[in-house]
Formats: sequence, structure tokens, C-alpha cells
Amino acid sequence: MTLLSHDRYCDEILAQNDALRAVLTGADLTATVPTCPDWTLRELAVHVGGAHRWVGEIVRTRATEAIAEDKVPGSEGPGGDDPAALDSWLAEGAEATVAALREAGPDAEVWTWGWERRAAFWARRMTHETVVHRADAALAARAPYTVDADVAADTIEEWLRIVSFSQQGGDPEAAELVGGGRSLHLHATDVPGAEWLIEFGDDRFTWRHAHDRATVALRGPLTDLMLVFNRRLEPTSPRVEVLGDAALLDFWLDRSSFG
Repeated sequence: MTLLSHDRYCDEILAQNDALRAVLTGADLTATVPTCPDWTLRELAVHVGGAHRWVGEIVRTRATEAIAEDKVPGSEGPGGDDPAALDSWLAEGAEATVAALREAGPDAEVWTWGWERRAAFWARRMTHETVVHRADAALAARAPYTVDADVAADTIEEWLRIVSFSQQGGDPEAAELVGGGRSLHLHATDVPGAEWLIEFGDDRFTWRHAHDRATVALRGPLTDLMLVFNRRLEPTSPRVEVLGDAALLDFWLDRSSFG
């Protein structure tokens, strides 16, 4: 699996944001989001739109350190409960952030919390932030949800990189994802070659693309694998199949996080 292009990530931020807006149109914005139970649908939308604006400000100003969210104009969301105002606010934020990312280009040096200090980091991060939270919204609104195969695969790739970064940074939960001789295999049944073998070493885990025996395997459509991996779909769902030591998959899911 390879990274998408910077332009493709920019396109996807807009496309995923538009799809999120479509889910929200006509939905009960006071409904609780099952996968983020502390949020209503409106609060989920404000989180996504606020994240877009925060990143846009970082990239636009070529920030060399973190910017406080309360210093980002408009990040708190529109006043009142008008759905149309929320929709316009979401659209404007994504468009402004993508404009900043396109103007900067992938190699512009900016602050990030991650493993590289380039605008490319934020283009990818905001793509998948929106992909996953769109799933949250779709679940809450009981709306259909699909993702292009290359985007779903890259969401898994980025999540592995995030968990690895958390482990290397000393996150106590990610630090437990070790133990020589154990492995986890992800196998997409609808996309040839979309497979990952995650191997637990003595002090860290690694991954590679391979079709091999593992301690536990998770099989199913690529989008559903991505949703399970991001803890948006239970591994007990009939849409996927778990073969082998299901407790190891649960162990991974319980300990994989941003840190």
C-alpha cells in the first residue's frame, strides 16, 4: 500500500466533509453518537469542523508550535442551533483548510504532534479524521457508509503508524502491545492484496503486507476491517470473521489509541 498524493488527500477532505454534511442533513442533531457517547451529532460535527479550522490555522501561519484551539477564529462552531448555519460552517472550514494545504504544498514545514513536521502530515490526518468521524455520524443517523478502497486501506496504515508512534513515545497502553511469537492478520476479502500482518516483538510491534498464519486473523470487507480497527464496529459483528485467538484481537483494540 502506498500513500495517496497530497492533492488526493485534499480532495478527500472535501469529499468526506461533504458526505458528513449529507448525513447530518435532516438528522436529529441532538441524538447521541453510539461510538462517541459523550457527544451528540451536533457536538461531533463541531469537533470535526473545529479540527479542520485548527489545522488550517497551523498550516496557513506555518506555525512552529501548537496553537491553542481557543485562539483559532470560529473553532467553537456557529452560534445557535440552526442546522443550515452548522452546514455552512462545516463547508467553509474544510474549504479554507484545503486551500491552505494546497497553497503550502506537502513539504511546507509546520508544527505537528507526530513523526514529521510537514503539511503532508495534516492533509493525511484530516482525511482520516473525517473518514472515521463520518462513520460515527452514519452510525448515529443509521445512514449508509462506504469508503473507497485506497482510502480505507490508508486509514488502516495511518492508524498503525499512530499506534506505533504512541508506543515509541511511552504511552502505557500501547507499550503493552508486545510479546514475541504472537501476531494479528488483517485480510480484506474484497480487495486483492489488502492484508496486514502485525507481529508483536519483545519491545514493540511491527507490521508488513503478507498473507501468513497468525495467532488471530480478522477477515471481511476492507471498509469493515477499517471500522473494527478504529473501534467503530465490534469484532463480533457478522460482517467480519475472527479466526484463532480472539482475545489477542481484543487486547490490541483495548490498547491501541492516540496515547
